[in-house]
Amino acid sequence: MNTCTLKKGMNIPLGGAPEAVLAEGGPAARITLYPNEFEGIKPRPAVKVGDAVKRGTILYYSKRHAALTFRSPAAGTVEELALGHRRMLERIVIRFGASDDVEPLSRFEAGRIGSLSREQILAALLDTGYLALLKQRPFSRIPDPAARPKSIFVNAMNTAPFQPDAAVIVRGQETAFQAGLDAMTRLTAGKVRLCLPGGRADLPPALTAAKNVEIHYFAGPHPAGNSSVHIHHLDPIRPHDVVWTVRAVDLVQIGRLLLDGAMPPDRVVTLAGPGVREGERRYYRVRLGAPIEALLQGRLAPGEQRIVAGDVLAGKRVAPDSALRFQDSGICVLPEGRERHFLGWIAPGWNRFSWSPTFLSTWLRRGAQWALDTSRRGSPRAMVLTGLYDRYVPMRIMTDYLLRAVLARDTDEAVKLGLLEVDPEDFALCAFACPSKMDLVGIIRRGLAEAEKEGI
Repeated sequence: MNTCTLKKGMNIPLGGAPEAVLAEGGPAARITLYPNEFEGIKPRPAVKVGDAVKRGTILYYSKRHAALTFRSPAAGTVEELALGHRRMLERIVIRFGASDDVEPLSRFEAGRIGSLSREQILAALLDTGYLALLKQRPFSRIPDPAARPKSIFVNAMNTAPFQPDAAVIVRGQETAFQAGLDAMTRLTAGKVRLCLPGGRADLPPALTAAKNVEIHYFAGPHPAGNSSVHIHHLDPIRPHDVVWTVRAVDLVQIGRLLLDGAMPPDRVVTLAGPGVREGERRYYRVRLGAPIEALLQGRLAPGEQRIVAGDVLAGKRVAPDSALRFQDSGICVLPEGRERHFLGWIAPGWNRFSWSPTFLSTWLRRGAQWALDTSRRGSPRAMVLTGLYDRYVPMRIMTDYLLRAVLARDTDEAVKLGLLEVDPEDFALCAFACPSKMDLVGIIRRGLAEAEKEGI
């Protein structure tokens, strides 16, 4: 077994990790879907308020690609179609019906999926919107069905804090996971590469003995589990190359879709973080689009809390009255840090986490878990060329110069420095450690958008 061991990066000692226990989420009377969570599509509704829908009824489609349709994960009645700026469809609310009527879709036997044609697999993913669970690099967009990726990377080792462990997600879904892998082999002209965490003896055979794929192991601190790192070390992106990526947690959903011939009504997510009560930090099976309030009810610690959908470093802040989105696999809760410290930078730092050895806590509380809050411990300031960021990006990229090129809007120089190889999440750890308190994730996101707009 060959393992790629990376030394750059850092695991944040954040308390509140979820237990590997699966429980049921709270009840819900309705679900809410957000078409605007998918970048690059212009959604057009296929239903109207008052329509009765089945689990599998088409709700909306992409104006730019009419074959890409999105179906309902629940049966009931369309209660609301909310339009936003320029009448863009922002929200669809469906109230559950008395029965779970199902619209039958294409169903395949587990042993037959590996022999299907590429067109059959693509048709199933386009017809349900599940193609959006895959991402096309560069730019991390919904894949172009006409593009033939040179390889597909399956990420089963996300190292960001509190993200779902693939070993837990795959438990009981081994057949669906293998079905998803078999489907991926029909979409690429090259290899399907399954990336697993090295040095773990508790990985199930569904991962370590997966068929029809090439298995790779990575070890090291975060962001060793990011797909950009895997691509960089195994099959780097060159000009005009196309690579697709998919998370193992999403591949299970794709496998369920193909095997059952129906839209999966639920998924497994994690609820974790120092803002969640002890004993409530675990994995939950929830309805797709279910209210976040139902999941959080009675499970939050006292005080003001911030709810983050996605990983705690690169996720998106959401309101308690919003709903779980199609791509959400974890909810992190952090205490709001509104307390201000007078001359905090000059204090000895007995009880303050720091990456720098300038605080005493770095030496006296080595290995301790920290209940960190949302405070940035300072205000934004000018970027200083220190070389600090390079410690947290395990790729052969001159990070400081790449960021400066993006800030200067020098897209050509940024591309030469490796812009097309990275994703905004790759700079989340740098932003956490940044002494200038800069939004490095937003900077890279803007740089990628400009490069895409210019057609590079």
